Amino acid sequence: MAGPRVVIIGAGVVGAALADEISARGWTEVTVVDQGPLPATGGSSSHAPGLVFQTNSSKAMTELARYTVEKFCSLDVDGQPCFLQVGGLEVATTPERVTELHRRHGWLTAWGIEGRLLSPEECVEQHPLVNPDKVLGGLLVPTDGLAKAVLAVEAQIRRATERGVRFLARHEVLDVQQSEGRVTGVLTDQGEIPADIVVCCAGIWGPKIARMVGMNLPLTPLAHQLAWTGPVPALAGQTQEAVHPILRHQDADLYYRDRFDGLGIGYYGHRPMPVSADDILSVDDADEMPSVLKFTEDDFADAWTETQALLPATREAKVEEGINGLFSFTTDGLPLLGESPDVKGFWVAEAVWVTHSAGVGRAVAEWLVDGHCSSFDLHECDLNRFEPHQLAPEYVLARDCQNFVEVYDILHPLQPSGDPRPIRMSPFHARQQGLGAFFLEANGWERPQWYEANAGLVEGRSIPTPNDWAARYWSPIVGAEAQTTRETVAMYDMTALKRLEISGRGAAALLERLCTSKVDKSVGSVTYTLLLDEDGGIRSDITVARLAPDLFQAGANGNLDLDWFTRHLPADGSVAVRDITPGTCCIGLWGPLARDVLQPLTDADFSAGGLKYFRAKRAHIGSVPVTAMRLSYVGELGWELYTTADLGQKLWDTLWQAARPLGGIVAGRGAFNSLRLEKGYRSFGTDMTYEHDPYEAGVGFAVKLDKDDFIGKAALERRKADVRRRLTCLTIDDPYAVVMGKEPVYDGDRPVGYVTSAAYGYTIGKGIAYAWLPAELATTGRALHIGYFDQRVDAVVAEEPLFDPTMSRLRG
Repeated sequence: MAGPRVVIIGAGVVGAALADEISARGWTEVTVVDQGPLPATGGSSSHAPGLVFQTNSSKAMTELARYTVEKFCSLDVDGQPCFLQVGGLEVATTPERVTELHRRHGWLTAWGIEGRLLSPEECVEQHPLVNPDKVLGGLLVPTDGLAKAVLAVEAQIRRATERGVRFLARHEVLDVQQSEGRVTGVLTDQGEIPADIVVCCAGIWGPKIARMVGMNLPLTPLAHQLAWTGPVPALAGQTQEAVHPILRHQDADLYYRDRFDGLGIGYYGHRPMPVSADDILSVDDADEMPSVLKFTEDDFADAWTETQALLPATREAKVEEGINGLFSFTTDGLPLLGESPDVKGFWVAEAVWVTHSAGVGRAVAEWLVDGHCSSFDLHECDLNRFEPHQLAPEYVLARDCQNFVEVYDILHPLQPSGDPRPIRMSPFHARQQGLGAFFLEANGWERPQWYEANAGLVEGRSIPTPNDWAARYWSPIVGAEAQTTRETVAMYDMTALKRLEISGRGAAALLERLCTSKVDKSVGSVTYTLLLDEDGGIRSDITVARLAPDLFQAGANGNLDLDWFTRHLPADGSVAVRDITPGTCCIGLWGPLARDVLQPLTDADFSAGGLKYFRAKRAHIGSVPVTAMRLSYVGELGWELYTTADLGQKLWDTLWQAARPLGGIVAGRGAFNSLRLEKGYRSFGTDMTYEHDPYEAGVGFAVKLDKDDFIGKAALERRKADVRRRLTCLTIDDPYAVVMGKEPVYDGDRPVGYVTSAAYGYTIGKGIAYAWLPAELATTGRALHIGYFDQRVDAVVAEEPLFDPTMSRLRG
C-alpha cells in the first residue's frame, strides 16, 4: 500500500475514474464508498443516456471530453465495449443555427478535434431518419459516440481493485470527520473510515456531503427528461444497439440516440425542475433509483411534436417509457474541482457529466499526487473561483436554472447574464446611469461597456462597423471613446478589478516566495509580476504595490488569487491577506491630458519626476484621500486612483468637473479592451492560463531568475530554452472582419493555433487578434488566415506593441 489514506465518496463515473487514475499513479490506500449497489449505484451515472459530444467553447472541457473518449474506447467488460464510437451529428433547422455550427466547427478545429460540416443531403446520409426538408446543414464529429456509463464504472472498478483499492457498496456517509481544520475520516452507517484526504464525487448528493464540512456547494440537481420510443419501423431489424450517429437538434433543445429498433429522446426545452439534494430519496426508498423521478408527460408534449417533424419515421411509433432524470448544474455550466478553502484534505470533483468524467478523474489524480494538474488547464473549473455572492442559495438556484434553459442556446461571448441582476454596483453607478452607460456584468459588478452620452463624438470619425456577430453588444461609441482617450483624457471605472491587501511582518517574504519578480523593494514601488504553479505554468499576473514596510496591495484577477495567497500563508500568523475590493473603488484616469486634470486638484507632485512610472503614493484629490498608482492598461499617461467606497462618488465628481473643460470623457470597457490590445497587454484567463509559461506568453520580462527561490523557478529554468509556441500579435486589414476569440488560425489549409483576445484597433486602424501559434510561425510579416464562421480572414503576424513602442506616452 502506498500514498496517504484517501476516501472517495461516490462510485459513479467520476469516483470510479478517480480511483482508477489515482491508483495508477501509485496511491493505493484508497477506499471508495457509495450508498448504492455497484456498479449501478443509483446516481446520475446509472441512468445517463451516455451521449458524448466533445464540442465545447472551453478548450479545457473539450480536452477533458477527448480524454474520456480515448479512455472509454480502450475499456471493456468481458468483451463488452464501454464506448460505441458512432459519431456525433448536430443539425441546423434555422439559418442562425447554420451560422452557429460554423462557429462550433471553429472550436473543434482550434482545439484539435476532427469535425466536418455537412450539407442537408449529407446529414440524411449519416442519419437516414432525418427529414431532408427540415434540415439546413449539420456538423459531424466522427469520434463522438455513446458511453456505456455503468460498464465504464465496472471496468474502472476492476482496474482499481487489482491495484488494491477497496470499494464499499451500501455504505451511506453520515459525516465527514475533521479536527483542527483538516479531515480525519468518514463516518458511514457501517462504521468509521480513517482518511487523510476525502474526495466528494457524490454527484447530485454533492451539496449534502459538502455541508458536512461547512461548504456551500453551488450545485443544483435538476430533472431532465429522457424518453424511449417503442419500435420505429424504419429501424426494424437493427441488431446492433447503435449504428447511427448520436444526434442533436439544438434549435428545439433535443438530442437522440438509437437503441436497437427504438430511439432515446432527451429534452431540455421544458421548465426547470430543481430538486434539493436533501429531498432525493434513498436507494431503498426509490421506486427505480434515486436519480430517476416520475416522467411528466405534459412537459414532453412539444418535444414529441418536434421529434415527429425532424424524424418523420417516429410518427409510426409511440413513446413507451420516460423518466425525469436528475443531473447536476452549476452557475456557469462548469465542473467544481479542487480543495476546500477551509478544511484541508477535503476535495471536490462535482458537477461532472459522463462526457468529461475520465478526464476529470485524471486531472484530479494529478492534482492530488503531484500538487498540480499538468494535463489540463483547470482554472475555469476550480471550486474556489466564485465570489461570495455567487455562493448565495438564491443566486445559485437562479443561475443554475438559467444554465439549464440555455444549455443548447446560441450564446454570444458578451451576452449579459440573467437574474439576479444587478448585484454589485460601484459608487459611480448613479453617475454612470445618468450618462447613459450600457452595462455588462463582470464578477457581479455592473461595468459600463460604453456611454450614450458620448454619441456626439462619433460624428466625423472613421469608425468602421464590424460584422453582425461582432456588432452585438457594440456601438460606434466604443471607437469614439477609444480615440478620444488617446486625444484628451478619459475616466474608466476599474472597481471590478480584484484588490487584495497583504500585510504583516512576513508579507514581503511571502510575496518574494510567490512572485516571479522582486517585490521587496522601496515603499512606493509597484511591480508587475506573475504567480506560477510548480511546473512553471502561469496562475495569474498581478501588480504589487508596496504602500508601507509591512503593507502591500495587489491588483489581482479574481478569487483564485485570494485562494492561492491564503493557502500559502505562513503558520506563524505573520501575514494576513484580505479582499478589500468591496470597500474600495478605483478610477483609471488616462490620456495625454491626464496630468492637466489631476495636478490642479492636489498639492502632491504628480509631475513626471514627482511620481514616476510604476510608482505609488498617497495623496488628496480635492477632499478625497487616494492611493495613486502610476499605471496604465491603455498605454497612456495616467493613474489608477483608489479610495474607499464611501468617497467614491466624490472622487468621480471631482475628476469629472476638472476633465470636462479639457474635452475629457468617461469611457467603457469596449474602448479599454481595444486600447490594451494596441499595447499588447495580456489578459489572464484569456490570453494566458495555467497551461502556458511566461516565455511562451511574452511576459518573460516579469521573471527574475537571479532572485531567491520562488514557486515554479526550477521548472522555468528547464523550460526557458525550449519555447515551442508563442502568444503572437496578428493584424487584420479588413475592418468588417473583426473576430471575437477562440477561432482557429490556419497556415494555408493547416490549422496551427487559435485566437485568444481580439478587437478592432481604433488608433491603428486595423483589427487585432492575439493567437497561440507554433514558435516557427510567429515571425513578423508571416501571412496566415483566421477561420471565422464560414470565412477565412487574412491576417499578418505583427511586431508588438502596435502602439507607442518607445513607451514615450506612458512615461511622459
